[in-house]
This record gives sequence, structure tokens and C-alpha cells, in this order.
Amino acid sequence: MKRYVWFSGLLFFLIHGHSFAQTKVMKVNAAKSNDYGIRYMLPQTVLNITVEYSQVQKKAGPYARYASRYLGIPDSEVIIENQIYYALDKVFVSEKRIPNKDQSYLILFKSKTSAPFVYLTEDGLICSVNAESQPEAPSAFAENTKSPVADLPKINPQSIYTEEYLRAGSIGKMAEVAAKNVYRIRESRQDLLTGEVENVPKDGEALRIILANLEAQEKLWMELFTGSIETKTYSKELSIEPVTETSREILFRFSKYLGVVDVDDLSGEPVYWNLKDLKTVDILTPDPKRKVKEPQSIVYNIPGKAEIEIYTVNRKIGSATVNVTQFGTTEILATELFDDKKGPIQIHFYPNTGGIRQIIR
Repeated sequence: MKRYVWFSGLLFFLIHGHSFAQTKVMKVNAAKSNDYGIRYMLPQTVLNITVEYSQVQKKAGPYARYASRYLGIPDSEVIIENQIYYALDKVFVSEKRIPNKDQSYLILFKSKTSAPFVYLTEDGLICSVNAESQPEAPSAFAENTKSPVADLPKINPQSIYTEEYLRAGSIGKMAEVAAKNVYRIRESRQDLLTGEVENVPKDGEALRIILANLEAQEKLWMELFTGSIETKTYSKELSIEPVTETSREILFRFSKYLGVVDVDDLSGEPVYWNLKDLKTVDILTPDPKRKVKEPQSIVYNIPGKAEIEIYTVNRKIGSATVNVTQFGTTEILATELFDDKKGPIQIHFYPNTGGIRQIIR
């Protein structure tokens, strides 16, 4: 039995970080009990790589060499030998945030501030100040999906074999009878569709069931000539915490026998990745005179952007732009903003990046 590796029909998609709507949040009030201070953390970026791949098993039909003679099927459409190979189907990249323990800060409100509160995620990331938490807008990206295809009814192959077929005395004769059954099924289906039979089902659902059953029978007979294909799907999750730019680093290996394997498993072809800082944020030299007065300041992230590329020696799999907080910087807001006598200032953050989404006065 031959085995092959197949890189075909590969798709690469970028999906933005987990929706805030799926993240549990909690409201924390600044009160006397906590000295009007609320501690929070800013996130750092982790890239999740999801690799979807398939094991494809092709089985040759017993009458493969008769497919052209009896059914007019060209050899290119007939499986002539058994094969097993793995196909790399899709690679997804998503941004995930984790709390950065080195970026833990305290907001200290004045006792006279009007009912100050903060929304935090379960792991302590800041979502909003003096405002109800809001779900992040869904990604503009929408995966193209095929329309669902109705499954054919399950039929025991033995149940379709006719007496004539079972009594055939040779492989050639069995192939001839099998081909005749294919044509009979096709004629029956055509007669049903054109109404040239007695007792045509008046109910549309009943007709659909009969046609589906005929299609399933034809498929079983046809597979005796063309062969059959069985596919099993698998997925592998990889997690990367970007620290610096990287070039031509092995992300994983893809084996023609095992699918996705570890980077040190030489049975697989290496799949590389590059991560390039797009320098979208100016990283200034710290001013020694500019200090974060922790309780009197709100620290937030300005995330950077990076381009990630995934490829093999022979082909580019895909590329996308991702947010990476580690390639950005932090800025501060003074808590004097909350002393506005016209009403409390509201601040909305992006929990996945720690950046400010909106300030409402």
C-alpha cells in the first residue's frame, strides 16, 4: 500500500482574538472597603495556531479495470491502487491575550468621585472604567462555508446485491451485472423525475427519500468500479508567545505518515514561520523625568502590529497581520479626568490588547 503526502487546497485565515462577549467579566466598585483602589493588569499577546489536516484513505474498486468498458469512466477518474496520505487543509491564526504579571497597576479614586467602578475579566484584565462592559465588535472576516449537503442514507452493501450478481461466475461477469444495475437505477430515477411511472409519490418528502435511497444504491455500485475515499479530520493546536522578531523558524513538521509532528521529528517536512514587527508604534526613549504615578494614573497599551508568514520550502502557505502588544508601548491617563464635575468620565478598553477603545466625557 503506497502512502503519499499531499499539500492541496490549503487555506490560511486570520481570526481576531476571542470575542469579549464570551469572556466573563465582573464589576468592582471603588469603595471605602478597598480604600477606593482597584488593581488591574494589562494583557500580552499569545498567537494560537490551529492546524487542520486530514487522513485520506483511497481504496481501489474490485472492477476498476472494467470502469471504462462498461460505464465509460476514464482511467483518470478511477482509483487503481490503495493509498493513504495526509493532507494539510487549513491553518488558522488567532490572537489570544494572557495577563502580563509584570504590568499590574492600581487605580486610586478619590473618595468624592461619583460611584466609581471598573469592569475586569476573571483574570484581572481591564475592560472599562465607569461604564458597562461592552462586547468587542466581531471580526469583519467571515469564513466562506459550503452549503450543507444532506447525508445519504446508510445502506448495507450486501443488501443491494441481486441474485443475478451473486450467481455471476467470474469477475468480468460480476462487473457487467454491476454496471447493468447502475443503469437500472439511473433509469428508475429518471422515470420518477419525469413522472413516467405508476404510483408516483405525491408527497415531496416521500419522493426525496426515494431519490436519496436510489442515489445511495448507485454510489455503492459505482464504488465497485471507481473505488472509495474515506477521510478523517484532525486538528493540532500550537501556542506562541512572541518576544522578538523571528525568521525561518520551524513551527511544526508535516509527516506523510502521521500528519502534524513535533519540530524535532525528522519524518516530517518542516513548516516555517516568520514574524516581522511592522514598527507601527514609535518606541521612544524613556524620559527619566516622566514617571508613572501609579495610583494617580491609568496605564494602557498601544499595541504594535506584526506580519506573520507560514510556509514550506516549496510554497507559501499564507500571511496575515496580527496585533502584538509586546511590539507596542504603554501610555498613561491621569485620574484627574474623573474629577470632571459635569459627570464621570467613561473609558472603554480592548481587553485583548489593553488599548483604549473610547473615552466618553
